[in-house]
Amino acid sequence: MVLHLLTTYFSLALIFFGKLTIQLLTIFGIGAGGTWPGEIALRGNPHILSFFLRRVRSGIVLVAGTNGKTTTSKLIQRIVAESNRGNTDRMTIVHNETGANLMNGLISAFIREWRIQKPYDFAVLEVDEASLPHVVAEMQAYKGKVVLVLLNLFRDQLDRYGEVRMIARIWKESIKKLPSQTVFVVNADDPELVDVTHGKKNKYFGIKDPSSYLKKGEHATDSTYCPFCGQKLTYEGIYSSHLGIWRCQKCGNTRPKLTLSAYPSVLPGLYNRYNTLAAVLTAQILGINKNQIKNALENFSPAFGRGEGLIVEGKRVKIFLAKNPAGFNATVRTVLELGAKNIVFLLNDRVPDGRDVSWIWDVDFEMIPDAVMCIASGDRAYDLGLRIKYTHKSRSGISNLKIFETTKEAIVFGLKQMKQHETLYIVPTYSAMLEARKILTGQAIL
Repeated sequence: MVLHLLTTYFSLALIFFGKLTIQLLTIFGIGAGGTWPGEIALRGNPHILSFFLRRVRSGIVLVAGTNGKTTTSKLIQRIVAESNRGNTDRMTIVHNETGANLMNGLISAFIREWRIQKPYDFAVLEVDEASLPHVVAEMQAYKGKVVLVLLNLFRDQLDRYGEVRMIARIWKESIKKLPSQTVFVVNADDPELVDVTHGKKNKYFGIKDPSSYLKKGEHATDSTYCPFCGQKLTYEGIYSSHLGIWRCQKCGNTRPKLTLSAYPSVLPGLYNRYNTLAAVLTAQILGINKNQIKNALENFSPAFGRGEGLIVEGKRVKIFLAKNPAGFNATVRTVLELGAKNIVFLLNDRVPDGRDVSWIWDVDFEMIPDAVMCIASGDRAYDLGLRIKYTHKSRSGISNLKIFETTKEAIVFGLKQMKQHETLYIVPTYSAMLEARKILTGQAIL
């Protein structure tokens, strides 16, 4: 009893220092305090996340996957908020909206919404792939609703995460520790995730649209062998990388029956159809009615850097984060469908991006028409420029490829290059996205 009280008081002190840190960082204009408050609290109490989770009254939604976490979690958060519209009592929803999805980012989100006399109503948290087992370990005793959304598994930062199969094995073992009431929202088009959640309370989403099949398979495919028996999978159609309508001819495993396969998306790109399906299915599981879901999605605006639109010097700019081969291919395909004439590619190799940038050779830059102006920049501008140069012989003329050592130079050139009615598309890795946004808006996010 005494130990419990001491732990509680110590946790409250850490929360106080965390909130003070947020205020100071905001006052001095050093971002929004995305992770420092949580880092301080985590160092003081390694299990402080469980202290917060126990205070979530109605339910916890965890969103995990290689791509789409920030957009999907924001969609879910907006739908949950919409479900409370009209109520006089404000709903407290913990959401790491900046995309800070490591343990320190999650804890910072809880600190930001802390009210001493009011529990949290909901938590909607995107969780880093490697952090998911640690989060699961902190919520074993939770009694409320739990939904785990699994979007996809692709190669990403191999120097940090390892291969897809390694992450899948870790997930498969760790989710056994989740509370028994957990419902899993799973992308059925990803065979690896179907194996990870085999035997669980699963609700499946996926796409049924032959018109969206890729005419040619991507170079960056990961899980094309049956996770159950090891036989090479056959596909009726592929939507992206290894996502599609799959079947194993040896053991008979196939894409499961879908709970939800269609819902109008207000965001561009096939990958956002997946994100929308995941969010809507989660909302249905939470008991949110269809009108509230519809209203939330109609008024939805993209998360920062994920299809975000800006006006700079009277010209339109759109930023699409891309941080791995599968995501990069999907993004390039999307901006081309939107009519891109000028694309700024920004490649950094900092800690959030991964030090190894050899993955750019798995990106299908060959899909970009010669007429499109490609502008390469970032810490590894010349590596990126070399990769783009090797896509078509005509690029050796440098007429439609420009390389700049600084992000600002690249953006300024792109803005000058475009016509008034056109849109400048920026496709950056994570740290480059933060840098580009600061240049364009004058404000730091993290």
